[in-house]
Amino acid sequence: MDAEWKQKRLYPLLGIFSILLLLYFNFSDHFNFPVWLPTLGFVGTNATRFVVLEPDGPHQSTLYINGWNSYWLMEASVWGTSRSRVSKMLRKGAEMGMTVCRTWAFNDGDGPNALQISPGVFNEKVFQGLDYVIVEARRNRLRLILSLVNNLNAFGGKAQYVRWAQEAGINVSSSTDSFFSHPTIKDYYKAYIKAVVTRKNSISGVKYSEEPAIFAWELMNEPRCESSSSAPILQAWIKEMASFIKALDRKHLVTVGLEGFYGPKKTERSDVNPGDWAAKLGSDFIQNSAIDDIDFASVHAYPDSWVPDADLEEKANFLTRWVDFHISDGEYVLKKPVLFTEVGSLMHRKKQGLHDTDTFLKMVYNEIYNSAKKRQAGAGALIWQLLVEGVEEYGDQFSIVAWDYPSIYEMMVEQSCRLRSVFAEDQIKRELQHGDLCFGKVFNDSD
Repeated sequence: MDAEWKQKRLYPLLGIFSILLLLYFNFSDHFNFPVWLPTLGFVGTNATRFVVLEPDGPHQSTLYINGWNSYWLMEASVWGTSRSRVSKMLRKGAEMGMTVCRTWAFNDGDGPNALQISPGVFNEKVFQGLDYVIVEARRNRLRLILSLVNNLNAFGGKAQYVRWAQEAGINVSSSTDSFFSHPTIKDYYKAYIKAVVTRKNSISGVKYSEEPAIFAWELMNEPRCESSSSAPILQAWIKEMASFIKALDRKHLVTVGLEGFYGPKKTERSDVNPGDWAAKLGSDFIQNSAIDDIDFASVHAYPDSWVPDADLEEKANFLTRWVDFHISDGEYVLKKPVLFTEVGSLMHRKKQGLHDTDTFLKMVYNEIYNSAKKRQAGAGALIWQLLVEGVEEYGDQFSIVAWDYPSIYEMMVEQSCRLRSVFAEDQIKRELQHGDLCFGKVFNDSD
């Protein structure tokens, strides 16, 4: 290479590039840098199916989902030192052919990484962490289900909202059911919804309400009542909050976040619940999901936790009925898609070298695959939950680093490919793409 060219052109360019890198790594929290992001379509519904509304025309493509949960993405994105793990999780999920990740968009209280420190007061650095998660999801052509508050006390939850009202001197019951009924607490939550939904991403400059990498808003993770008599209050709360979100954002789907339990009045479904206790929690899968502004029904599945004294065969029988009934209710009663947003199983039990998770996950995956082939309401499943190396503190007894469990990893990849194969417009052309994740995988009705 010509020495004069090096001195006059190459070295100055390398110097400028080095300065830009230095600025990015040291001041990226304070300045917006141009970010290229792929074009994605928003997701809608067509009867009992999800459809992607293509951004360049009226065409709709049907979407059945293989996805996962990683609740920890926002918190791990607060500090630059751990953002690489978030990027890796999203990249690996995309490499496995998965299309949707569910994660928390809440952290309420006085914790070190709280997003909402007090009603309407936010930690901007944590918000920027959520900005990063959304940008990285879109960069990997993934979509996020963002849950907006917890029923449980972890990360604040509805109990934190009740405490805030009490600390403000408001006469409110100590029961956390007050979260669903007290006007002041509902106003706190609405203000939070508005702050999130209308936020402009500090990295991409795109408003959350305009961001196609957001799949849906989830009102609450696993809503339950302390008293079954609060069921009408929960029903009214779901209706009010879903309507409130739709008034702010008509482009995104809204779901409740239910576990899927049937209420006491659904006598024909009473034996589908995992126990009598499930009908006493104030939620009702049919009634709660039937609200007009709820676009799709959500269901969880935890056979190990819900029927802990049953053997493997009994748990499998429970899970089969649980999945079948909810898909059927989505198809014929609700006439909406049903998404199994948490499917979890204990990882420490082994039989012939396989975990129970292999058995339970394969059962759910087969049900979703069969639903996809029939174009029915069973619209997808999300495993709970996935980690990467270095974030073990966010793990629980259901968490895995997928690639450390080859049988489960292969099953997840296979499910992605099976769902793609159902809707491949040109199967022969797709099979010839050697770089494709699903190259060489052909499925038939006997799979």
